[in-house]
Amino acid sequence: MSFRSIIFDMKGLRSRSQSHHRDGVGGVVSVSEGGGLVVLDGLKQSCWANMPPELLRDVLLRIEASEDAWPARKHVVACAGVCRSWREIMKEIVKSPQISSKLTFPISLKQPGPRDSLLQCYIKRNRSNQTYYLYLGLNQASTDDGKFLLAARKCRRATHTDYIISLNCDDVSRGSSTYIGKLRSNFLGTKFTIYDAHPPLCGASKVTKSRSTRLVSLKQVSPRVPAGNYPIAHVSYDLNVLGSRGPRIMQCVMDAIPASAVEPGGVAPTQTHFLHSRIETSPSIPFFRSKSTRVDNLQLVPSTTQNEGMLVLRNKSPRWHEQLQCWCLNFNGRVTVASVKNFQLVASPKNGVSEQAQENVILQFGKVGKDVFTMDYQYPISAFEAFAICLSSFDTKIACE
Repeated sequence: MSFRSIIFDMKGLRSRSQSHHRDGVGGVVSVSEGGGLVVLDGLKQSCWANMPPELLRDVLLRIEASEDAWPARKHVVACAGVCRSWREIMKEIVKSPQISSKLTFPISLKQPGPRDSLLQCYIKRNRSNQTYYLYLGLNQASTDDGKFLLAARKCRRATHTDYIISLNCDDVSRGSSTYIGKLRSNFLGTKFTIYDAHPPLCGASKVTKSRSTRLVSLKQVSPRVPAGNYPIAHVSYDLNVLGSRGPRIMQCVMDAIPASAVEPGGVAPTQTHFLHSRIETSPSIPFFRSKSTRVDNLQLVPSTTQNEGMLVLRNKSPRWHEQLQCWCLNFNGRVTVASVKNFQLVASPKNGVSEQAQENVILQFGKVGKDVFTMDYQYPISAFEAFAICLSSFDTKIACE
């Protein structure tokens, strides 16, 4: 049987399993840890599920190598949904974004981006319902087509504003089973906190600062932290000395990322599974066309030490262009419309890192259309963190404007 035939049969296998899942007939369907369906009965004795391990690995390696970009990448997700043996091998084959520069499974959105290049995405704003959609760019020349990643909805409160972030573009609410975090602003829109729906990856601990940086157990601060809301970053805006005519001053403190992560060989915490949460109770997560809803227990790995500070990011200072009579930054063609929202984030000198690390753009965000903005990010922040930081730029800043 040819390699092309194997892919064709695999697609049919997954289509049949999805049909069983929707109709409630046929095999009993369970859910996977990394994405996809696990059919326990109807397809349990399938010839694909009982392939020799060496042959199966070779087939899946070929599929992963050939389907390296979306929308063809959905076939890789389909393989992870055939059965448990396929899924376990796919989890080993598919590398994290920092190594592969690819977003494959939903957990990829919580993992740091590529080390040596910016992952190009874009955000579309829907003014009518105050919703924002994050897409993976598939074509550098256009933002008309892309792979949906995340959605956020703005919710105004009396004293603050929340941006609810979800894996499901059709169900963006705090009570949704696909809720993964939120951004909350103060009344003035100058200070923001990014919350994760799952505990931060630092040995179930939170990095805080007093006279010196120390680790504080989440158990000690849990009474102050609402269930499912774990602060992982803080964004602040200050008024420039030129007032509203000048660019904003922006700073981000990443609670769970060590400052050394921006240096060559530096390491940022990498989440490998979604921690046990309400996602488990959902019948499906419509993301990457995967029906995965089960989550594994996360192996928490300490991300910082007592002698190591948190990563601080600042916006790169623009330069005044005399001929254009405006403040300018080099976005390498990724931003085409002047806007006070445009920014580039680099490591702050407060981190004590090298000058080279301070020049490396970690996140850039800028306007390209009336309601379209590019968002490019790289290691050590994740797509989720980058999206939340960019959402803070949309919010009205009474004290800065």
